[in-house]
Amino acid sequence: MRKDTEVKLTEKNTRPTSMRILVYDFMAAQKAALSLSEIEERLFPADRITIYRTLKTFEEKGIIHSIQENTTTKYKLCSDACDEHTHRDWHLHFYCKICRQTTCKENIVVQENIKADFRIDEVRLFAKGICENCLEEAL
Repeated sequence: MRKDTEVKLTEKNTRPTSMRILVYDFMAAQKAALSLSEIEERLFPADRITIYRTLKTFEEKGIIHSIQENTTTKYKLCSDACDEHTHRDWHLHFYCKICRQTTCKENIVVQENIKADFRIDEVRLFAKGICENCLEEAL
């Protein structure tokens, strides 16, 4: 996977350092969005500041997008359509009140080609409820 990751990072104009490869591969394996603390905990003993800088670089380059959840920022890998100029993650971000995971619901989207006299660069949709897994377990 390392070579594939190096190619993906290079295509996004990001130098593939060992920390960036580690963070990218870790984020690519995640189904839910994670906070800096959660990422740091799982990548211990990696330095928190280095992880934070890597996440900020990835966000600037369109590799990950951030999701603001109350007072916490969580991160999730972007689609390949995102780049350093525009994030195209126009989908719903869903927080489950039971399992406390934030996931991207890519089947619920805002139409991107809205005709208007203004330009939309970013859309942030956020909802809270009970995810399909927790609903199923409750039955």
